[in-house]
Amino acid sequence: MTQRKILLRFSILTALIMICAFSRIILPIPNFSPLGAIGLFGAAYFSKKWQAFSVPILATWLSDLLLNNLIYGEYFSEFVWFYPGFYWQYGSYLLITLVGIFVFKKINLQRIIGGAFASAIIFYLISNFGVWASGLMYPPTVNGLISCYIAGIPYINGTLLGDLFYSGVMFGGFALLQNTIPSLKLNVIEQKY
Repeated sequence: MTQRKILLRFSILTALIMICAFSRIILPIPNFSPLGAIGLFGAAYFSKKWQAFSVPILATWLSDLLLNNLIYGEYFSEFVWFYPGFYWQYGSYLLITLVGIFVFKKINLQRIIGGAFASAIIFYLISNFGVWASGLMYPPTVNGLISCYIAGIPYINGTLLGDLFYSGVMFGGFALLQNTIPSLKLNVIEQKY
């Protein structure tokens, strides 16, 4: 029974992450994205930490394949497996997940909101640093770095709103599912599997 319960929980967690990752095709606001939230959610609920890192990154990559080759395909001359500079964004998602592992030892509303704010700040700092480091838009100087961070300020609102919205959807949705399907809750022994 325990293995079936763990498989059901893993499947539902993975499905929620995949659904949110693929919802990126309907972005109403620039940078309004589920990607930070899925890292936080994975960190909070996967009992095996390798799953907390790998499932959100896999969902991100699969949704990137769809976006880059179908939605934005006209901007690329060939099939895109990884877009230029992807490692800065993916690195930020991995760091967000790592932070989530420490933040979500206990899950409550304050930690979810704090995690969403931390996620937005981490993404802003790392992604803008990556834009500056590419050397394509800003000179490789301190003033260039400052200019890059200033230019990124308008986009942090969309990132924060996306992290808050999707964290609410995922954490709230899973809490409702746990109340509906109590077997989704793991006890201490089951968390080791």
